[in-house]
Amino acid sequence: MPLLSNELIKLNNLQLAGKLVSEELMLGIHHSKRFGYGIEFEQYKHYQAGDDPKRIDWKLYARTQKHLVRESSTESNYHLRFIIDLSGSMNYTENGVSRLQYAKILLASLAYLGYRQGDMMSLYALQNGEVQTLVSSGKESFQRILYALEKAEASGDWLNENPKFPIFQQKQKEVVIFVSDFLQINEEWLNLIKNLANPHREIIVFQVLGKQEIDFDLKGFFRFKDLETGKEVELQAESIKAEVLKNAESYLKNLTLALQIPFVYLLRTSLEEPIANVISESLKRR
Repeated sequence: MPLLSNELIKLNNLQLAGKLVSEELMLGIHHSKRFGYGIEFEQYKHYQAGDDPKRIDWKLYARTQKHLVRESSTESNYHLRFIIDLSGSMNYTENGVSRLQYAKILLASLAYLGYRQGDMMSLYALQNGEVQTLVSSGKESFQRILYALEKAEASGDWLNENPKFPIFQQKQKEVVIFVSDFLQINEEWLNLIKNLANPHREIIVFQVLGKQEIDFDLKGFFRFKDLETGKEVELQAESIKAEVLKNAESYLKNLTLALQIPFVYLLRTSLEEPIANVISESLKRR
């Protein structure tokens, strides 16, 4: 049974949470040729003298009592660029799980997979209309990514209508992994993805939403707050439910159509969905 996000958050340890999720994934995909985002998994072989003991699959040993070593093709030349949305709406919380916490564990889990594969990795934040380089690729980037994620806080908005980021204009082979609620006033997030997409770069967009944001199953009066502007309004949930659901359905449908771009993959998930399942699904879609 995959660990739920609220169980992972209770660990209060981002590295351990990421490790547990990545191990769940590796148990589930060890028969698949596609391993992670960067390298091609080939096969297992029996451990022989001279093999690196670190390559023994101990989880598989627990089931088979055999010392099997994972073999793969040459190391990936992929650069994994992780981008986290740090606008204020990422502080949205349901059942004790915030969107920001979910995003952090999701990225930590992917970073752990990248670390095990020896991939180049870097981390960026989008906030207040600017891109911030939190961790550049290089030595110990994995540990630095975990530290930066631990310290990251969400606030403000994103109103950059025509983002131009030279740092993302390199022509090396890379995968950009973007985690956001993708809630926009105009088309600021969509424009960002369109400006990044090209044949050298795969973009995987994880759109993280709360169940209530989709179902709006509320009754009574509520004080609704815009987490980016701080504006509040008190409304009766039943009186606005039909309009909210109609607008949400229209927005999500149009967004899905707009992101049918070559080399761009959209995966929509909720705060209740186990993170291991979300990552596994993203691997299948590529």
